[in-house]
Amino acid sequence: MISSEDLHRIIERIKVYCPWYVQWLESLQKDKRIELEQLPLITAPVLERYYYSSENPLAGSSGLYEYRTSGTSSGRRKAIYYSETDEAAYMRIKLDVFRTIMGSAGYRTALADMGTGHAEATAARVFRQLGMEVTSIPYTLPIEQHLARLQSFQPEVLYTMPSILDRILLSSEHPESYGIRHVILVGEMAPAGWIRRAAERLGIAVERITDTYGSIEMGTLAYYSPQYGRYLLTEGLIAEGVGTEVLGEGGEPLPEQEQVLVLTSTARESFPALRYVTYDVVRDLRPIIVDGVERMSFQSIVKRIGPDLKHGEKISIYDIEDVVNRHMGRLSSVRVYMDGNELKVVVYSLDDPNCSNGHRSEKLNGQKHTNKSKASRQLLEAVRQELEERIPEIEAMIRSGILGRIQVMYGSFQDEEQRSRVKHKKIYYDKVEGSE
Repeated sequence: MISSEDLHRIIERIKVYCPWYVQWLESLQKDKRIELEQLPLITAPVLERYYYSSENPLAGSSGLYEYRTSGTSSGRRKAIYYSETDEAAYMRIKLDVFRTIMGSAGYRTALADMGTGHAEATAARVFRQLGMEVTSIPYTLPIEQHLARLQSFQPEVLYTMPSILDRILLSSEHPESYGIRHVILVGEMAPAGWIRRAAERLGIAVERITDTYGSIEMGTLAYYSPQYGRYLLTEGLIAEGVGTEVLGEGGEPLPEQEQVLVLTSTARESFPALRYVTYDVVRDLRPIIVDGVERMSFQSIVKRIGPDLKHGEKISIYDIEDVVNRHMGRLSSVRVYMDGNELKVVVYSLDDPNCSNGHRSEKLNGQKHTNKSKASRQLLEAVRQELEERIPEIEAMIRSGILGRIQVMYGSFQDEEQRSRVKHKKIYYDKVEGSE
């Protein structure tokens, strides 16, 4: 943990950039002998009131890096600020993580195919500092341009998001021809089953796809270690796991072994990173010994919760994708839709027997198919049964009547829609696509 003296020093640094935090803290807490566990949680409502607000004094300040991401629950885009010290720490930590991930393989070229935010903005700098030749491509371009760049540049390392890698693999006849030797992922959840299928399609060992975890507020937070079979937290972070009841936002209780991840950074200063609630639910959060040193770790990120997710907060996209990819012979991408009390799982799969050239699942020669082949029906039914029987949250909600029976269907891969929904691996409400 962290000493009271060090905690006071961090608070004094934060006070320079976020004076509201100290005022807010003093209004809640009179005890001057502050310990970390005594500090209040930094939740989304607190940040939307003080930090994401248009009145944030950091807006327009010189000497700060500003990064923007998707909207908050109030509809505003987040603006996150990094001081020079913050940015230097972010780059140092990310460089250390990438060196660990790539090891002594001697990779020389990298392609950054990203969404938006901090990771995208700093990707080229990180690879160049590692002595690599790097190029990038905007995720908004048509998939044909992504494939052409991969074919011409032949990157040994691809730095991308799971949803973008989905686009690439679902659109490629022979993705192994791109020469990719290692994939570094960031952004969305990447279940083990999905990673295995992606590695098969690329013709690389599963250990050569490495998932990393980060946030625009905090930077690079963790990376998956195949040696330990767990995610290891990065330098300068203190992790806690809390139940949804602690947040005071009406969330449903989590299953055993699952907790909401709360992080404190000893490096951040232009963001109040003291007991910051990530709203990511991790499984089996605990310290382990790594090279003789205790490191905090977790098994997986299973879902994201929040007041806008309705009963979706009980459902793990990670587990759903893992089940789907265990049944499908090749890579499958998944979207989950809530339509009233119906849970609909739409699968974009290279195993769809009605597929055209492995890329089109719903339409053949402009005509909508009905997925009525026996093999198709049996495969989708096997997925449905396991989802209902093996994921406790889904089974309980069906049994109690909160959810109806699950529907599992193939959907069509449409690149224009895919690239407009980067970070799409979440639950959508009241809009369903696909065919049964």
